[in-house]
Amino acid sequence: MLIQNAKLIDDSGDLIKQDVLISKEGTIEKIASEIDASGHNVFDAKEQLLVPGLVDLHVHLREPGGEHKETIETGTKAAAKGGFTTIAAMPNTRPVPDSVESMQKLSKRIEDTANVRVLPYGAITTRQLGEELTNFEGLKESGAFALTDDGVGVQSAGMMLEAMKRAAASNLSIVAHCEENTLINGGSVHEGHFSKKNHLNGIPSVCESVHIARDVLLAEAAGVHYHVCHISTKESVRTVRDAKRAGINVTAEVTPHHLLLSEENIPGLDTNYKMNPPLRSKEDRDALIEGLLDGTIDFIATDHAPHSAEEKSNSMEKAPFGIVGLETAFPLLYTNFVEKGTFTLKQLVDWLTIKPSTAFGLQYGSLRNGVNADLTIIDLTQEEEINPESFLSKGRNTPFAGWTCKGWPVNTFVNGKMVYTKGSDQ
Repeated sequence: MLIQNAKLIDDSGDLIKQDVLISKEGTIEKIASEIDASGHNVFDAKEQLLVPGLVDLHVHLREPGGEHKETIETGTKAAAKGGFTTIAAMPNTRPVPDSVESMQKLSKRIEDTANVRVLPYGAITTRQLGEELTNFEGLKESGAFALTDDGVGVQSAGMMLEAMKRAAASNLSIVAHCEENTLINGGSVHEGHFSKKNHLNGIPSVCESVHIARDVLLAEAAGVHYHVCHISTKESVRTVRDAKRAGINVTAEVTPHHLLLSEENIPGLDTNYKMNPPLRSKEDRDALIEGLLDGTIDFIATDHAPHSAEEKSNSMEKAPFGIVGLETAFPLLYTNFVEKGTFTLKQLVDWLTIKPSTAFGLQYGSLRNGVNADLTIIDLTQEEEINPESFLSKGRNTPFAGWTCKGWPVNTFVNGKMVYTKGSDQ
């Protein structure tokens, strides 16, 4: 197939008109200003932006065990609609992918039902209980691309150090939800103005940063690649920045919602604004943007966390943490940061493609000859309102309903095969 009349971002950040030839094997064969169309099926990109397929290394697909919230099929349809061609599935499912058998079953289910590429995480500890390490090498051989107990911070320093040593020996990354359980205090929102105003227990910033501080030193001792999930506080950013300066192999991600919102934006006791980590202060939000721009934070990940409407209809204290993000990430970030001049288009695309891939040594997220033809075409001009009822995800839990955005994906290709076309989902 030949994609004609596409706009690609060059090394200087300018948009240039290019054609992209895709081989029968589903790889990029040639990129040039003009390619002879003779003998090829032609797809007209209509001078819209063409970027590498987006990469999201923090997604909750809920299957197995939580199919009422999401399935591999619905979650990957949502990913394709959002322009994502490679996503990584967190292991907080039931059963947990903590054994060779459970990982093999999960990998088979992914093979049978996924619409985009899914990289499954394996659990660090059995059932994510923090008591017994899993078989790292066995998990890797059966499909795990990295290890995490996401949703639960590994509380024992000794357990985490041993995990890091074993992961380093198996050439696996340790990925951490950083939260010190003795400091959570039963909180449902950030410990700040909103929690005090609404008489809610708050989750303090130090709950996250103290775990990161512990873990970066353990990672240095173990010689492992250590990755921080959904960083949310200014103290956490400072800790990661200091660790990188010390030469420790640490990377970090930030979510769109933590870049876009702070506790000041929570309109009331609306559980669509309840996520973990919680929305922090405006100062924290500013530090996250600064950390992303200066390279302390390596990339953006959605932490797509679907829940049922019934679950989210509970009180702020009882409703589950989490919001959906796959279908709205690029438009929200493009409209609120690129259009306003905070980020360049090239920076945003890099944070959603090559940067996460590079952090984990993955061969995705780039446009060059010989790589998988994972491609996303994006309309940068058409404005649309975010409507949760149009989501392909089972989850409707978003604080961004009604926001008007540009930058909507219109076509998504995985290995040269079209997996999403705008309008076909209506």
